[in-house]
Amino acid sequence: MKNIKHIFFDLDRTLWDFEENSHQELVLLYEKYKLQSLGIPTSDEFITKYKQINEECWALYRVNEITKENLRSKRINETLLFFGIDDFQLSVSLGEDYIKESPYRTVLFPNAIETLDYLTEKYQLHMITNGFEEVQHIKLKASNLEKYFKLVITSEQVGVKKPNIEIFDYALAQAGANAKESVYIGDDFEVDVLGAINAKWSAVYFNPDRNMNNHPDAPNIKNLIELKKIF
Repeated sequence: MKNIKHIFFDLDRTLWDFEENSHQELVLLYEKYKLQSLGIPTSDEFITKYKQINEECWALYRVNEITKENLRSKRINETLLFFGIDDFQLSVSLGEDYIKESPYRTVLFPNAIETLDYLTEKYQLHMITNGFEEVQHIKLKASNLEKYFKLVITSEQVGVKKPNIEIFDYALAQAGANAKESVYIGDDFEVDVLGAINAKWSAVYFNPDRNMNNHPDAPNIKNLIELKKIF
């Protein structure tokens, strides 16, 4: 990509392996709260249902139909209710523990550090994330990613979420950049890739699972190390 000076990354599911880190924490919570004894047969069944409900809640959050606080309580409470456990205080405790502990997990996607080491020598690196303000900064620091990014912009900070063009415009203003010299790298085709393209940026689709979505102007990569060939 020519004339690129600023590279903006997503965090969850792009650099920080959200699925693996979340899985590890949920297994621990399943065991800590003895959920098998309450009627949830296995940790895998608990996690599968939680992930489904969590995605549904995040979809509502992105379009401002539920608040951050509602999301955090709703996803655990509805998971427990699915298994016949009507205990709101238990869901609160589980949710609080998850939010408190999971950001300190540090599993990154393969070659994340090597790729960032390479890019930081040539470009200004920044981040735009829809994740919660306090949580994302913990993840960055715990995973030793903080040092790579000049700016970390969260949707809470801006007041709008990707794919809203306003958050991309805000990021440009904060970085002192323009759209023609900026590229966004993320795992969500609708939110990250199309969001950036609609804001007149370049985009790279991080697609380790090889989903079928594609765009003629957005390179599709399976491993972060492929960015060394693009940039």
